[in-house]
Amino acid sequence: MDIDAIKERLSRALAGCEVQVASEGNHLGVTAIGDLFQGLRPVQRQQRVYAALKELIAAGEVHAVHIRTYTPAEWRAR
Repeated sequence: MDIDAIKERLSRALAGCEVQVASEGNHLGVTAIGDLFQGLRPVQRQQRVYAALKELIAAGEVHAVHIRTYTPAEWRAR
């Protein structure tokens, strides 16, 4: 699994977001920070990330994804 390719895929799908990706085998940790998430419920935020990864998940390249999404204000407040 090419982490740089996954990060690029997520960056294209989540335009304007800062994306961080970590992997352990076929499990991913994704952190995305951007205005895109403003006003979205947590499940809607996750759906945006999963939509970008659906082909990799369906192919079995990615088995599990731990998603953390933040607006810039939420990220600063952490």
